[in-house]
Amino acid sequence: MRIVESAARALALVGGLGVLLLMAHVCLDVVSRALGGPPIPATVEIASRYYMVLIAFLPLAWVEHKNGMVSLTLFDDILPRPVLRLSEIAVAILVAASYALLAWITLQTALQNFQSGAFVIVLNSRLAIWPGYFLPPLAFGLAALMCLIRILGLTNQGPHGDKEADLF
Repeated sequence: MRIVESAARALALVGGLGVLLLMAHVCLDVVSRALGGPPIPATVEIASRYYMVLIAFLPLAWVEHKNGMVSLTLFDDILPRPVLRLSEIAVAILVAASYALLAWITLQTALQNFQSGAFVIVLNSRLAIWPGYFLPPLAFGLAALMCLIRILGLTNQGPHGDKEADLF
């Protein structure tokens, strides 16, 4: 399970690196044009097909690990601890299933784009875009695994919410 956590951390770091690369790429493009030079070819395409995908999807598993998704805590103070834990387990199962479904669907799209060799034309040259399609299924799959690990942690808690096993 530490492997999944390490993978989630690594993907989050790659997502953070994507932010830095996007900023550097766009800044260089703007500076080049401001100084009267040519724009950097394919900046928009690379930013939208690679950097944005890195930034948006890769950190999902890390956010799940840190329990950083938006949640409704309206009833947390009034529900008995066992009911609250059961609710958390049910939500984690639903979220894991959603992530798994998204991973499967995006994997099918990635495979189709790989097989067709998907590309965009930029300045009369082909820019392969199919590799970027493999990032969402990776991110969704790892986020689903992280939810499953959370479910295991929740099911290993004692009746009063104390952890009987430390999974993280």
